[in-house]
Amino acid sequence: MVAVKSYEADRFLARPPAHVFLYLVFGPDVGLVSERRQALIRRFVEDPKDPFQLIRLVGDDLAADPLRLADEANTIPLFGGKRAISIEAQGKAFIAALEPVLAAPPRDCAIVIEAGALKKDAALRKLCEREKNAAAIECYPDSAKDIGQLIDAEVAAAGLSIAPDAKALLVSLLGQDRSSTRSELTKLVLYAHGGGEIGLDHVAAIVSDASSLVLDHAVNGAFQGDFAALDVGARRVFIEGGDYNQLLGASLRHALMLHRARLDIEGVRSHEDPGASAVSYAGGGPRRAGAFDQHLRGWTSARLGRAIEILAEAIGRARREPKLAEAIAMRALWMVASAARNKSAAR
Repeated sequence: MVAVKSYEADRFLARPPAHVFLYLVFGPDVGLVSERRQALIRRFVEDPKDPFQLIRLVGDDLAADPLRLADEANTIPLFGGKRAISIEAQGKAFIAALEPVLAAPPRDCAIVIEAGALKKDAALRKLCEREKNAAAIECYPDSAKDIGQLIDAEVAAAGLSIAPDAKALLVSLLGQDRSSTRSELTKLVLYAHGGGEIGLDHVAAIVSDASSLVLDHAVNGAFQGDFAALDVGARRVFIEGGDYNQLLGASLRHALMLHRARLDIEGVRSHEDPGASAVSYAGGGPRRAGAFDQHLRGWTSARLGRAIEILAEAIGRARREPKLAEAIAMRALWMVASAARNKSAAR
């Protein structure tokens, strides 16, 4: 039985146990799921582009034909060597296809399943955490420490250095999706090539949708009770030409979406995982879904109702008193952050 936490995954993938041949890679960070799936496949086959070495299957097809997986896993390669099977999990359950291979493990064949966020009681996750020859590997959004290490590695590999303030901004902007983080870092080091050091100007010029990311950072800071992140994000919004309307409007939209999702969970679908529909509620794809899921778990509908009142009142007051608009906006967001931090007092 192997249940690998997200922070343990890289160490586990560096030396996976010899007896494990079935891997489930799952989580809300789609880019990280894909990256770790590819890392596993590269461990088992020399050329992932060779269709004789890597077989690609879809979960729905296996649900319709459960015996196909065992046939593929036990096929002897024409030219010898190891093989791997990559499965993209979809809507239909295909547990019946996994049971025969777990009962009689194939020789020289690894099976890697790629899935999205799975609840703890999801049948696929429970199976892979329970079986001795299987491993379930979590993939959750990177922490600030993880992002910092990725930045250092990419910058060093490019023969560059990065200014501390530029790195701090990058850490605040990236991290909800590993593939997006990699993409932005690749563009950044190419843009700064030959310059020696990456500075704030490089980050502002090249990071995709930087203004939106800065805005998200400020809003997330408020709803997580992180005053430092809120202040840094808000300052960046104002420095880069944003205003109180953007900041309060984004915060109010976030609160309304959380409130709608929270009411759904507490009422119609209280038996479901609070994060199950984070992507569909949050909008913006996986980059925002991780933070939305965290906020959804930490706030009640009653407390969100109060946050909506605070933000709506601030919007109206800021429009009536434009000279005090920034101060009014920050006071409202500090009140939200205080509620997020002091949950018991805000109920």
